[in-house]
Amino acid sequence: MNIVVIPVTPFAQNCSLIWDSQTMQGALVDPGGDAQKIYAQVEKNNVTITKIILTHGHLDHVGGTLEVAEHFKVPIIGPHIGDKFWLDGLMQQSQMFGFPPAKPFSPDQWLTEDDEIAIGNQTLSILHCPGHTPGHVALVERNSNKVIVGDIIFAGSIGRTDFPQGNHQQLITSIREKLFQLPGDMQVYPGHGPTTTISKEKATNPFVADAKFG
Repeated sequence: MNIVVIPVTPFAQNCSLIWDSQTMQGALVDPGGDAQKIYAQVEKNNVTITKIILTHGHLDHVGGTLEVAEHFKVPIIGPHIGDKFWLDGLMQQSQMFGFPPAKPFSPDQWLTEDDEIAIGNQTLSILHCPGHTPGHVALVERNSNKVIVGDIIFAGSIGRTDFPQGNHQQLITSIREKLFQLPGDMQVYPGHGPTTTISKEKATNPFVADAKFG
């Protein structure tokens, strides 16, 4: 699976353009805004977009979803239904963060643990990883050894848990019992900042490293 990271919104959120090189079918993960910037990358890479996928319901990850889905005339998949209240409250989120108004919406499909999403001949497996938000999911593509994690974990850090229905202990458990069970050399694509690997975060992340947990 090919991935091009497109930083969008004033929060520099990593929208991911993903595709299968055999079919050139692809998806956009977390189109938070800056739609023209996203369209330019899709055109540059000659990808046929077949769906939008959301890792969670925070505005910087979903703010451009309706516009982009309408542009490509594709369904919206995810996140887990635990984040319905975030999507329902998009107008309030827009006011809180000073973003352009974003209309509430419901996806065409909610995701849950062990669901699978086809991207051409590639398959994304879903891990439900609550903590940053209750409905957060990670997208695992085992053939190319990649995982898109949204705001669950970053290079050297973890997602905030001080927003409504965030839960710090739940986040730690999601990381250690789900993400850290993935192959150590798997490439990790966070929602902000640079890529990393599972083994690097297990060894050095000050919030969840093996050394911290003995």
